[in-house]
Parts: sequence; C-alpha cells; structure tokens
Amino acid sequence: MSFVARLRAASRPDHDRVDALFGGYRLDDPGDYARFLTAQARALGGAEAALAVAPDLPPWRPRLGALAADLAALDHEMPLPLPFAAPGASAWGLLYVAEGSRLGGAMLARAVPEDWPSAYLSARHEHGEWRRTLDALEARAGDPAWEADALAGAAAGFRLWEKAGRDAAATLP
Repeated sequence: MSFVARLRAASRPDHDRVDALFGGYRLDDPGDYARFLTAQARALGGAEAALAVAPDLPPWRPRLGALAADLAALDHEMPLPLPFAAPGASAWGLLYVAEGSRLGGAMLARAVPEDWPSAYLSARHEHGEWRRTLDALEARAGDPAWEADALAGAAAGFRLWEKAGRDAAATLP
C-alpha cells in the first residue's frame, strides 16, 4: 500500500470528525458563517505559520490573506491563530491536512450565498497542484521514522482544526 493511501486511511477518523464539525455550520447564516471563518482562521493561521518555517516542503500557496479579506468584508476582525508547531516530517502531514482542506472548501463554497465574500473557500487548487502534493509525499516516504512523524503531523493538524471548530461552535447562540 502506498504511503498516501496509508496516510488517508490512518487519518480518516480524524478527517470525518472535522468534516462533521464544520459541516454543522450554516454557511447561509451570517453569524454562523462568521464563526466558521473565524474558526478556519484560527486553525489556518497556526498551520500556515508552522508550514512557513518548515524546510523542504513542496510548493504550497497560503490562503490566510483570503480568509482575512472575507472576515474584513463581514466586519469581523482576524483572530489570533492557535499556536502550533510542526517540526520535521510532521510538517508534511500538516501540509496534507491544510492542502486537503482546499478540496473541502470548494464543496462548502456552494453553500455560501453568491453575494457574500468567499475568497477563502473559493481558493481552489490550480490544475495538478493537489496531485503534485500527493506525489511529493509519496516520493519523500520510505523511512519508517519519517512516515510515523508525517502521520503524527496529520493527526495533529486535524486536532488543530477540530479545536478551532469546537471553540467557535461553543459560541453559537
């Protein structure tokens, strides 16, 4: 079994929990949408800060600016990011989670009213970009210790998004 297939299988329960959590937000409700974006900003802010200092990652494009623009258009401030560290190979697992969230964002964007800001959710992968990320993960794998760290990084990345989502959901009326 390929490393990417093992990564996908190992992270499936975490992925499902985060999907269910963020799927509970009503993206056509102004308050819920703002809480959703705030939660995403707290998680993505921590993730992108960790990825920005990680060496040897494949190319990736930040989306925090798009999120900040959406929040500003809704008259909400950008929240402080959740602190997060992704040393070594764990950054590769975090990258898998952060870049994978682009796929989910594209699907969620359909639930946002057309006239609302949605630069963050609309920040899709460029042609072939996701495949190149997965291919880079596969090419880098091979050392069991590296693979264990990458798997741990993915699990930690999903926990980061889960914490941000639960914190924001707790503020729902």
